Amino acid sequence: MKRTLTVCVLIATLALPMSAQSLKGMALNGATGLISVPSGRIGWEHSADIGIDFGYHAVLEDDTFHIPKASISLFQLAEFAAAYDVQEDSDNSDILFNGKIQLPTAGTAVALGGNVQVVTSGGEDLSYRQLYLAATYPGRVFDMPAETTVVVGKTFGDNVSDNDIDFGMGFDVLLFPDVFQGYIHWVNDFANFSYSFDPRGADAGQRGVFNTGVRIDLAASPSLSKFKFVVDAIVTDALDANRAFTLGAVFGITLR
Repeated sequence: MKRTLTVCVLIATLALPMSAQSLKGMALNGATGLISVPSGRIGWEHSADIGIDFGYHAVLEDDTFHIPKASISLFQLAEFAAAYDVQEDSDNSDILFNGKIQLPTAGTAVALGGNVQVVTSGGEDLSYRQLYLAATYPGRVFDMPAETTVVVGKTFGDNVSDNDIDFGMGFDVLLFPDVFQGYIHWVNDFANFSYSFDPRGADAGQRGVFNTGVRIDLAASPSLSKFKFVVDAIVTDALDANRAFTLGAVFGITLR
């Protein structure tokens, strides 16, 4: 709990309201967001009525775990995503479905979202459902453009206490834009929930999970500006002994 309060206070202190640049990458579960935390944005808001993203993350722990994913954004309003969390073998792999609707707010992006998780553990199928409200607002961190995301929600399902409340917070910093020309983002999040109720390398457990890394925006190049092309290099659960390294990429196109 002390670590949760310390990280959240640090984020809130650093992220002062000012202008920022948005990068709509994928969280590990396929939703548009940071790493474990979904954001208040959808994949192709303000840019296309129909957009499709394809993503993949490899979690390098003792073994390598694979998370392919895809999402579709509709009418600059809603997003639906699915991910397949391939674990030790097909008998323990999980299916994650996500959806969110962006509310008509100005300045701050606010979305009402949820997910359904079909988790297989020891040959038994367990079901979890999460509802959340996510808000993403512009700011600055160390005088660099940034966006801060705050998420509050509730998970329902097997072995979940009725009194538990989900909370997550993080920021996406456009890192030294004069030096890196808008290509490099520093992405962080901290939450008492993870991308899945049965995660690999990003287990919230009793201490919460802090993830950090860089997100490279290859679409900052003029030749790729009509696409989404993001590369991730992330340390998940960075403050605990079971930390893992995660590599991933997201590619997106518009259909209309």
